[in-house]
Amino acid sequence: MKISEFDYQLPKSAIAQHPLKERDQSRLLILNRATGEIQDRKFIELPEYLSPEDALVVNNCRVIPGRIFARRKTGARLEITLLKKTAGREWECLVKGKKPKAGEEVEIGEGMSLVFRKEKDLDQAAGLRGGLWQIEFSADDNAVLEKLGVAPLPPYIKRGSPEEYAEDRNRYQTVFASENGAVAAPTAGLHFTEKLLQKIKAQGIDLVEITLEVSYGTFAPVRVEKIEDHKMFSEKFRVSEKAAEKVNRAREKGRRVVAAGTTVARTLEAVSDGSGKILPQEGETDLFIFPGYGFKAIDALLTNFHMPRSSLLMLVSAFASLDLIKKAYQHALQKNYRFLSYGDCMIII
Repeated sequence: MKISEFDYQLPKSAIAQHPLKERDQSRLLILNRATGEIQDRKFIELPEYLSPEDALVVNNCRVIPGRIFARRKTGARLEITLLKKTAGREWECLVKGKKPKAGEEVEIGEGMSLVFRKEKDLDQAAGLRGGLWQIEFSADDNAVLEKLGVAPLPPYIKRGSPEEYAEDRNRYQTVFASENGAVAAPTAGLHFTEKLLQKIKAQGIDLVEITLEVSYGTFAPVRVEKIEDHKMFSEKFRVSEKAAEKVNRAREKGRRVVAAGTTVARTLEAVSDGSGKILPQEGETDLFIFPGYGFKAIDALLTNFHMPRSSLLMLVSAFASLDLIKKAYQHALQKNYRFLSYGDCMIII
């Protein structure tokens, strides 16, 4: 399939720049795969679309404050977004600003600094040479991030200064976030509140936690013309025996497995034995799901509205069909839904 098939016009005005004050007041588009029917609801009404003994699976990854600001000796500012810890105080990162030099040291505040060790290729599949940097902090990286880091928001959410990130420290984090390591939020999970989770549990629905450390692989642009040539970056995951048991029990009883987000969908599909049974394990996955993929592990999918030409849009198109997703997105745009990470949500049933 061609990348152009996953294009659509996304007005800047539709991209949510700030989260709603109340998480569960986001809008919820209901998309029925069998009938093509679309309904407009609120996220707080989600329990109406869940049934007792369904398994609602969430990603409990916690987003690290992985964006820091640096000053070169010339005074020029750099914006550094961490992607993956490699060893000790060393990380791979993306850099916004004039290209640094290998061996260059820059100040990051409070007497701390970092050194650009070497440049690496960002995306070999797309032929992108360079763009990915190996850096090393002068002090303990955990201490640096807690003192100086801000939420690593996607580039389409605009903030002018570190102070403007204050609301994002809490808001770009799900209420069930507990496992450190992600550099982006599992955004479908951002709509849940503790009160709503309690209501879901009281309804007899199993809440299942798994972990996928969301990394650059989830939000990396697809830069190849033929989507089958795209290569996903690998991401770490953990699925416990308890989580696998809950999901398998729901399936054995003929209940649904509801994935709260594309990261959950990818993880469950990656650890399925092919029949839909979930095998407890931890490791890494680079599974790329696009139309033609046969889902085995999930029956319904909660998901935000995604960027044109993105691997996330391809995944939801594989689950519901490209034509149906285009229909839903057009409806959402006409009805002024808020798009992308801080936007509204959809459940595909």
